[in-house]
Amino acid sequence: VFLYLLSALLKFCFRPLMSTLADCPGFFLDETPPVIPNILEGGNILDQNRYKVICQTFENKRRFLTLYDTTNKIPVFSAYRFTGAAETGRPKDRDIWKIEPQALNSDYVNNQGYNRGHLYPNCHAQDWNDKLSTFTLTNVVPQSIPFNSGSWAQMERCTKCFMENNCINANGRIEAFVVAGAEPGETKLNNKVSIPSRMWSAFCCYNSRDGVWLSKAYWGHNQPNMCDLDERSLQGMQMEMLVENHLHHFLHQRPPSLLLQVKHLFQQCLGQLYWLHHKHPILSQQPMRRPCLPHL
Repeated sequence: VFLYLLSALLKFCFRPLMSTLADCPGFFLDETPPVIPNILEGGNILDQNRYKVICQTFENKRRFLTLYDTTNKIPVFSAYRFTGAAETGRPKDRDIWKIEPQALNSDYVNNQGYNRGHLYPNCHAQDWNDKLSTFTLTNVVPQSIPFNSGSWAQMERCTKCFMENNCINANGRIEAFVVAGAEPGETKLNNKVSIPSRMWSAFCCYNSRDGVWLSKAYWGHNQPNMCDLDERSLQGMQMEMLVENHLHHFLHQRPPSLLLQVKHLFQQCLGQLYWLHHKHPILSQQPMRRPCLPHL
């Protein structure tokens, strides 16, 4: 009985560590990861002793990828391929969090107004096993409870709606590439886990119906009163400049009709949740596949 329970536990919790991001393919557009200065540049992890690639595996299937910071005990980012979310509902939190050598349940005791904020949200998962795979402590950060359940949750729902309706690949299937991450702060939860100062997310996809690329990035301060994500939160991050430099080819030849359609969709979904670049997506009619996730 003990051996059976042990084997079941290992199957449930196994998270293989990889040497490079290339060892866990399928979660970046063109296998091109974002650029994060001093951490990840040119696809290379600069400090491999501190930052670990986790190929998040559940039921013998690779579900998503995480770059994990062993010093701050939070993920730098999680990357996943969105293919629609057919399953509805959320697994109950009790007893579904996975045991990890990198992060422990005890790290989140006495949460001080923070709970476990997913980077890869379970509401973006395609099926029930994908949902369960997101409940690992290497995919979460201490997130302000009002922020997590408020504007951030609203953004996750509206992004899901947008991608399901607009991210249709050449085979007629839903497909988008998403990367979500956190910037470490100066305070720690229980003197162990870094509480992020900011959280960010970005996606890129191709809309085969209209022959355009769609890309969007968004972020917000990890604070209880973070009701809106607006452009003022970019100050100090140099995010707008870096995204603009990396995506300049997407800023030309934007079809006005499609632009209005997309703006209207987000206005319906988001209310007062503001987005990058004058609150509309960055669009391109470039026929070539190009990486379009931002430098951070």
